[in-house]
Amino acid sequence: MFKYFKAIMPKEDSFFDMFAAHAETIVGAADAMGAMFAGQIPIPEACRQIRDYEHKADTVTRDVLLAVRRSFITPFDRSAITSLISSMDDAIDEMQQTAKAITLYDVQSFEPQMCEMSALAGQAARLVVEAVPLLRSVGKNGGRLDLITENIVHLEGGADDLHEDGLKTIFHRHGHSEPMAYFIAREVYSHLERVLDGFEDVANEIQGIVIDHA
Repeated sequence: MFKYFKAIMPKEDSFFDMFAAHAETIVGAADAMGAMFAGQIPIPEACRQIRDYEHKADTVTRDVLLAVRRSFITPFDRSAITSLISSMDDAIDEMQQTAKAITLYDVQSFEPQMCEMSALAGQAARLVVEAVPLLRSVGKNGGRLDLITENIVHLEGGADDLHEDGLKTIFHRHGHSEPMAYFIAREVYSHLERVLDGFEDVANEIQGIVIDHA
């Protein structure tokens, strides 16, 4: 009887709206980060924008977690909702950590591999934006969601290659003569790698929802 009652109750569609709002903040932060690495906007302005988007994302995350506690009917298991929004928030948090490191160490220029990794983050962010509305009909959109998550994982693998190549480059250039320059560049690379790792986590959470509900 409870299962029947739950089945005829309306779904809590506001979760999808909140996922979409959070995904838009991710794209905004990724675009600001990409423009910064590409030299299209000043570093301080880009870091400010990333911080602002991260704060907006935190607000959405709190709203989702509150809604999970208050809602009788949820579109997915509560643990799936909280894990997805948390992984999304981790991705934008790592963009903020990247900006913080750049500000802390007064970085004024970037390695080519850093710029490429940032561009990959922008691509991953747009894939997340595409995936979120498809979750409204997981069964219908399972195939497309599989492809999106596969593409995100592929981008993360590309970022790993760039990270390794970038570290080798800066080690040969600075490792012995300018250890501090090497340390700072390594920090930036590490944060960028974690941004892409965060997107892979988002992909894994989406894939888990597809497996459970498609």
